Amino acid sequence: MTQHAAVVDAPSGFGGLLRWWRATRRMSQLDLASEAMTTPRYVSFVETGRAQPSRQMVIRLARALDVPLRDRNGLLLAAGYAPLYARAPLDDPELARVEAALSSMLAQHEPFPAVVMDRRWDVLRANQGAQRLFGRLLAPDPMPTPANVLQLMIGPGPVRDHVANWTSVVPALLERARREAVGGILDTETAALVDRLRTRPEVAALMAAPEAPTPSAPTAPVLDVRFAWAGTLLSFFSVISTLGTPTDVTAQELRVEAFFPADEPTRRQWHRSS
Repeated sequence: MTQHAAVVDAPSGFGGLLRWWRATRRMSQLDLASEAMTTPRYVSFVETGRAQPSRQMVIRLARALDVPLRDRNGLLLAAGYAPLYARAPLDDPELARVEAALSSMLAQHEPFPAVVMDRRWDVLRANQGAQRLFGRLLAPDPMPTPANVLQLMIGPGPVRDHVANWTSVVPALLERARREAVGGILDTETAALVDRLRTRPEVAALMAAPEAPTPSAPTAPVLDVRFAWAGTLLSFFSVISTLGTPTDVTAQELRVEAFFPADEPTRRQWHRSS
């Protein structure tokens, strides 16, 4: 059975939050105590409200549970402490080096498409290759703001209309949205979007069909996405990159998706049209 990402719908109060995260990570009090260098008795006391953790202990427990930075701030607030991890916008001077690195990655991937997305799958940056691909697919409609990859690919509209293998892409994308959630936890906004898309009549019928592809048992290491473009079929696969050990919430939630030609005809056609 496929393990789906959990959805952040945790109780309030530090003890309840800690217990929720421990259950989500399937750790016993002994496991957590060992990872956080404390005792099971202390973990029990914190979860039941009989002990008040220090700020440093909150951080140690959060690290032991691999809690995403955004939710570590929530744990700190629930324990009565100020948030520790900044959440600057991508164009903030504090993230100048991150912005420069992302711009370099997008430029180096030209002429093939590449985008930067946040945790909700909203496109924050796109190179010229991506603008050309999606601009052509959306023409004459303007690109929505923000452009959400899940909505564009799965929901009704011109991009979906150009996906030649849509019935194979949809189950894989829905599964991927949960599997690639930050820290394995699907935030409430993205979870609501996934649920809205999943319950659309045509998507629900596809997912319920006996012959529907099984994303948990793929027949290839990557999923091809085939676009009907300029009178031909372009076949791409994508690679996702994330930032290592970030200390900013925004930086942790960024992903770069780079599209590569899946076959030589696609490579030649894309270069000819560049």
